[in-house]
Amino acid sequence: MPRKPARHHRLLPVQPLTFSPFARSVARVATAYLVKHHMHDAMQQSAGDEFKEKLKNVDRQSVSSEDEEFDGVVQADFAFFDPKPDDFHGVKTLLQSYLNNKQWDLSGFVDLILGQTTVGTVVKLEDDEDNGVFSIITALNLGRYKDHKCISELKEFLLNICHEKDKIGNLRSLLGDEAQKVGLLVSQCVVNLPPELLPPLYDALFDEISWATEDEPTEELRNSFRFKFYVVVSKFYKHKNANQKRSSSTDKDEAFVYIKPEDEILHKLSMWSFLFPLQTQQVATHEVSRTQHQIYHHRSILVHL
Repeated sequence: MPRKPARHHRLLPVQPLTFSPFARSVARVATAYLVKHHMHDAMQQSAGDEFKEKLKNVDRQSVSSEDEEFDGVVQADFAFFDPKPDDFHGVKTLLQSYLNNKQWDLSGFVDLILGQTTVGTVVKLEDDEDNGVFSIITALNLGRYKDHKCISELKEFLLNICHEKDKIGNLRSLLGDEAQKVGLLVSQCVVNLPPELLPPLYDALFDEISWATEDEPTEELRNSFRFKFYVVVSKFYKHKNANQKRSSSTDKDEAFVYIKPEDEILHKLSMWSFLFPLQTQQVATHEVSRTQHQIYHHRSILVHL
């Protein structure tokens, strides 16, 4: 279903009152997340007055350097587009580590995403000749695509890494008998994507899902978007002392840091979830800068339902 590209200035303030209840929650969490973790990380780095002073000096130098290099504010107009074949390499790059370091049919997975044009959005810079993809969001029916190799491999992967006995039965049911009611919510973006884009991005997704239940040409297709459950595969960092007894709910919240702000909301809204450590050894540079690698060293993937 065609839609007009929506421009979003990267420095625009969040306007939560314009969005749905879910999007308002994402907007608030996204803003609070950035502020909270910026302050938290700065405090964790402060080993003493001397270090604090050094940190202030670095900040001043950084600001000064930016002022010298740029005469004004850098603006970027992001636009929402329906997926298309030209986005293949950009989307594949975003999803490169989607299933940890598993060798699987990622190309086939990207083809499914790009082939579903009525539900799904890619975010790109408007009028960008390089056609770079900054974000992808979609929802794939696990029953509709069950015969595709990539979906079979994805189900096998999730079942193999779920070692929680009280969850494996539910997971098996959702990936098997109830798969026709389950949407795999795929959302991946570059780490610096402005959080202001999150509410309209999720609004667009759920609007399209709603429209698809009415506008798809066949009853079978319309029913394939009547999701009862969503599965989300995501990555977060776990504090190295997270397993120690914590005195308050605030302490428990601080045990994890989410790479994507909206994952914190999805986790809290989930019916149940399970986690497992990633096998990948190295933390990407852009993720280290956000989460402070000396604090967070354990990586896990969470499945939200």
